[in-house]
Amino acid sequence: MKNKYQQIIMNTIEIRKATVSDLETIQKISIQTFTETFAAVNTPENITDYIKDSLNTEQLSAELNNANSQFYIAYSDIEVVGYLKINFGDAQTESFKENTLEVQRIYVLQNFHGKNIGQLLLDEVKKIAQTTGVDYIWLGVWEENHRALQFYTKNGFVVFDKHVFKMGNDEQTDLLMRFHIPK
Repeated sequence: MKNKYQQIIMNTIEIRKATVSDLETIQKISIQTFTETFAAVNTPENITDYIKDSLNTEQLSAELNNANSQFYIAYSDIEVVGYLKINFGDAQTESFKENTLEVQRIYVLQNFHGKNIGQLLLDEVKKIAQTTGVDYIWLGVWEENHRALQFYTKNGFVVFDKHVFKMGNDEQTDLLMRFHIPK
């Protein structure tokens, strides 16, 4: 049962497809959420290197301009509280024979954790998956990110493989999880 505050938040969240004009917003929230989530468990150098390599203006602009990638921003009134990035086809970070959709990022500001924003973003992914006819949604989650692993497991995702994720000079293991789309 949701408490009254969570219900109010759910009723006031708007999810909107992002465009190139949202680049600065996406970059700002990416850096903030990535740092909030991973800085305490990684070296400052590795966090800095990841941000420099993966969340820079050129990289994010290329991702926003890729026809096989889509970004969706979650707003609470006019405040940006999170976003998601999904990939189709050759934009996916891994290649599978099946018809798939990758969730590359669901980032929610720490102040909004536990307020159902991640759930709303994941529900949006599931709607998109249904309308695009993919067989399953997949994603990678750092094996030490227990909160995210619990969230995805609760939502019907199961581990099917793993891969290496480079965080600066640290090789970390991401568990690959998938959710089969009911037909």
